[in-house]
Amino acid sequence: MYISLTGLKPKGFLSILRFWTLAVPSFAQAKSAKGNLYAEVKKMHGFQCTITAWENREVMLEFMRNGVHLQAMKAFPKIATGRTYGFESEGIPTWEEAYAILMEKGKDYSARPSA
Repeated sequence: MYISLTGLKPKGFLSILRFWTLAVPSFAQAKSAKGNLYAEVKKMHGFQCTITAWENREVMLEFMRNGVHLQAMKAFPKIATGRTYGFESEGIPTWEEAYAILMEKGKDYSARPSA
């Protein structure tokens, strides 16, 4: 199965509103997406984190490139910073494991300009 981890932080007060108007429907889209096996969200160390598990990477990419999630990705540089990481796994990591993996191996978007 393919595991996708995210940990995002809104950039400021005004960004919080836009972040949540995209995050909530995007998460709902993930939970009901074809090939989704697991989707949970939790705030950890100031990050809004998600763990999603997918049948395979291809179905995850299909979800990622469509609907409100695509809108969220386009808005991301303006409204948030954070990290993402995806990998093949036999099981779903615990929250502690997921956060450690995300901090160690995740792509860091904190230096992205606000385009």
